[in-house]
Amino acid sequence: MTVTAFAPETEERFALARQVADAVLFEGYVLYPYRASAAKNRLRWQFGVLVPPGWGTECEEHDFQHTECLMEPRKGATLSVEVRFLRARRRTVQRACPDGGFETVAELRLDDRVLVPWDEGAEERVEVVVPVDELLGDGVAHPFRLPAGEDIEPVLDSAGHPVGRLVRRWEESTGTIRLSARELDGPYRTLRLTAVVENTSDWTPPEGRAADRDAALAHSLVATHLLMALSAGSFLSMTDPPEWAKGAVAACRNLHTWPVLAGEPGRTDLVLSSPIILEDHPAIAPESPGALYDATEIDEILALRTAALTDEEKREARGTDERAAAVIDLADSMPPEVLERLHGAVRGLREITGDGGGGFPDEYGVQRPDTPWWDPASDAGFDPEHDRVIVDGRSVGKGSRVELRPGLRHTDAQDLFLQGRTATVEAVLHDVDGTVHLAVTVEGDPGADIRREQGRYLYFQPDEVAPLEDPS
Repeated sequence: MTVTAFAPETEERFALARQVADAVLFEGYVLYPYRASAAKNRLRWQFGVLVPPGWGTECEEHDFQHTECLMEPRKGATLSVEVRFLRARRRTVQRACPDGGFETVAELRLDDRVLVPWDEGAEERVEVVVPVDELLGDGVAHPFRLPAGEDIEPVLDSAGHPVGRLVRRWEESTGTIRLSARELDGPYRTLRLTAVVENTSDWTPPEGRAADRDAALAHSLVATHLLMALSAGSFLSMTDPPEWAKGAVAACRNLHTWPVLAGEPGRTDLVLSSPIILEDHPAIAPESPGALYDATEIDEILALRTAALTDEEKREARGTDERAAAVIDLADSMPPEVLERLHGAVRGLREITGDGGGGFPDEYGVQRPDTPWWDPASDAGFDPEHDRVIVDGRSVGKGSRVELRPGLRHTDAQDLFLQGRTATVEAVLHDVDGTVHLAVTVEGDPGADIRREQGRYLYFQPDEVAPLEDPS
């Protein structure tokens, strides 16, 4: 029997995890310069969009997410699941007419903002609590339905007189959460948990009309992700599992989402399954002054650019969306000491000891000069085509063949698809912080020759590769 009411202690754990989950929910929600008229904001929402099944065949987006992870529940444990997503609310703008009626307009200009049509995102949550024992076998299915609706908000001018209204309409959303578990062979009682979220809307494009993403979005589950908690027991890390569980973790299927441990560091009873690849125990940077939503910018640059918008641009941004208006107000009110913190932060330090002479060896045995990095003379002694580094006791340099093993802490999401591929080292490079990078081309890449000609390589650190050739 599934129930849909979280215990207070579960709600407390979820409240902490939602700080990060909110960043997932609103990732790319509204992009700089925060105006509906901006080209970047004409194609809305890119992450975790579950479209209606009848339209999914027309595009490359999907109607489901499939999460698998490992857990070690204690006897009598329950699993609490919260599915979170945005539902598009289509907003139209209407001007008040002298006869008491309203007419739909392209914009409504006020003293402090310019109101325009826009698709707002309203947060939705679906909660399920189920005893773990009920997940074995066929598991459980929890269908949900969110009805269509309409909301009308009066628009007043600075004197408090009605000048128009905003009409918001949203369509019905339906879906199903499927939960099941299977006990695995091994030294410990471990279950593979499967959680599937499906969009079950029966909406299809009108007959005789081409598929329209904007129309499909009104029936979609946007920025969909899962929070899952055990009342007693623990989940295993999918990115850094214990040795005995690595085979079982590799056999898990995760489609259009990826589960990581969430909550405070050290806790293992909570998982966030996100359409954006994260590390275990993700956290909001303490320097971040607030949500800026734009997934393509650095906070400092974004804050400065936003503060530099013209007054007219800010008026339109404020009228585009409440969250966009909050960003404008944040940038305008950010004190210098807060902006100063956005330069960046050092999260970890390592000691580098000089040799008292002409330089010092780094951790890979490369001799580095002690000349400051900003001095052009600091480049002396480096030769990317002839320098070599020691990896697993072998000398690696240009022409060496290596197997790619992308690291967990500093890997681009696309690099994960290169796991296990072989590559050729093209150069050994050093940055100003003393870090060594290997420039490589992937074997079998039809564009490898062009990459060499243009100097456009993929870059990995030495601990992300394994040498394939005999020591030179």
